[in-house]
Amino acid sequence: MKETLKKLHKTLYPIFDPGESDAIIRLIFHYLKGWSLTDMLIHQDDELSPYIKGKIDEILARLIKHEPIQYIIGEARFHGMDFKIKPGVLIPRPETDELVDIIIDENKNREDLRVLDLCAGSGCIAIALARNLPFSNVTAVDISPVAIEVAKENSDILHTKIKLKQEDIFQWTPSETFDIIVSNPPYIMDKEALTMEKNVLDYEPHEALFVRDENPLEFYNRIADIAESSLVEGGNLYLEINPLTVDSLKVMLAEKGFSDISVLKDTSAKQRFISCRK
Repeated sequence: MKETLKKLHKTLYPIFDPGESDAIIRLIFHYLKGWSLTDMLIHQDDELSPYIKGKIDEILARLIKHEPIQYIIGEARFHGMDFKIKPGVLIPRPETDELVDIIIDENKNREDLRVLDLCAGSGCIAIALARNLPFSNVTAVDISPVAIEVAKENSDILHTKIKLKQEDIFQWTPSETFDIIVSNPPYIMDKEALTMEKNVLDYEPHEALFVRDENPLEFYNRIADIAESSLVEGGNLYLEINPLTVDSLKVMLAEKGFSDISVLKDTSAKQRFISCRK
């Protein structure tokens, strides 16, 4: 175990920063052995089997090529749960977990909420809300058949009942109303790709990440239109956003009649979320 850890550190530290490397190592042993960090310390003098050593070598070979660890192990941790994940589906981010916390904190004492998650991906937001908002009725929508397949698998594994719809939100309008609409849509402008890491650019689905430079609010405009017609009076809209477009997004939402528009920062002090009311 000690020699294997030395090998992992030696290989990963030149590629990733130490904190990310340590997190990847923890994920590897959780995936292969079911170990927590405490278990890793307890078993530091253990002899690892040839099978486990071989699997670690396979994982390292893929990590060296910048493939995300979540795709390699087929899992991503989100809101205290293990979500299945696969290529073609966006890997859940810590800041999206923060958005879920905001929504739960503001609505935890309300029951029977009807919730719509647009651009739902792996279903992480929808499932986390369904598990934490009492007796909620949650609908998740995504254009990608792979995302809907993964979201269904996650819903089944995590014993959560959500409605799943494969729809293009630019062509689809809900036939029912909702108390909450939430979305983490594509919002990274094409020009920002120049500064992004290879593990994102080379492996994650660009259609779930990027928008055209000339129309960065394309998804937000459509989501706001859906919210205009499908939110109940006084209903809430929650969005994960690009800090670079926050001012124009606030103006657009105000022009469409939304009130109580609030910009919230993530733990990195970036303007990352907007909440508003119909």
